[in-house]
Amino acid sequence: MRLDILDHGYRRRTKLLFALIRRFSGHPVPDAARLVFYRPGFYGARAKEFTHEAMRGPSDWSVGDRELMAAYVSKVNETAFCIRAHTATASQAYQDGPRVAAVLADLESAPVEEPLRATLRMLGKLTREGKVGAEDMREVLAAGVSPQQVKDALAVCAAFNVTDRLADAFGFEVLSPEGFEAGAKYLLKRGYR
Repeated sequence: MRLDILDHGYRRRTKLLFALIRRFSGHPVPDAARLVFYRPGFYGARAKEFTHEAMRGPSDWSVGDRELMAAYVSKVNETAFCIRAHTATASQAYQDGPRVAAVLADLESAPVEEPLRATLRMLGKLTREGKVGAEDMREVLAAGVSPQQVKDALAVCAAFNVTDRLADAFGFEVLSPEGFEAGAKYLLKRGYR
């Protein structure tokens, strides 16, 4: 059930911005964007900054890797909007949609490097169970992931566990394939700010 709060309560300036985005992009403003514009001082500004840093800040993980992490966490959470949004973005970042689809279909047989596979496995466990242990971290480090890469991956996981829950709570509308492709282009060009 969709909470209609995302359709109301914006300032005139924000409504004008939404109208301009729709006119020039040909697509409605995604609910994820609407959410960060709703009460920006309470949630939106902080969420945008944290997510942008996790997804586009300095990291040894590529943008494609982090977008794939977001899609994978969202798949574990079964959050349709975020799965499709970050699958589209990872596919464009890698220029390899089949690789992204393979990871989301079966991580263990997907054509990815072992450090990324081990990291995704750990993020999946953390998302499903709400915790990981020392042995889980040892496995990721043994796969060749640096401690900083672990921290960076955990930041992506935190951002998307929050976003997924909000997407489900608010009932984010799933866009058309063209809408998700347009959103992916925007995210790759501008990031999360």
